[in-house]
Amino acid sequence: MNLLLKWLISVVAVLISAYLLPGIMIAGFWAALWLALFLGVINVILKPILIILTLPINILTLGLFTFVINAGLILLASSVIKGFEVYGFWQAMLFSIVLSLISYLLNTLFGTKKN
Repeated sequence: MNLLLKWLISVVAVLISAYLLPGIMIAGFWAALWLALFLGVINVILKPILIILTLPINILTLGLFTFVINAGLILLASSVIKGFEVYGFWQAMLFSIVLSLISYLLNTLFGTKKN
């Protein structure tokens, strides 16, 4: 049940983020549902591998290169998920930041934040 609630919170966060930012287009609720699922899967599987592979540059940039990784994963999602379009790297980076902030706020509000 908690997993389903987190997934729905992610969907709402995606919809809000796409609404707030120019250069991000999402076709509707179903596209947001698939996007939230896809981002969750690649954040669990692919992101840790990318962070380990880019560890030296991540250390040199004091962790800021993680934003580049997040933007790349957003761009990957836009090429895979039909109904989700991102019109550039900087929009993807801004989307990942806004999505993280909104997800954090919604998870805190609904009490699903990890301890």
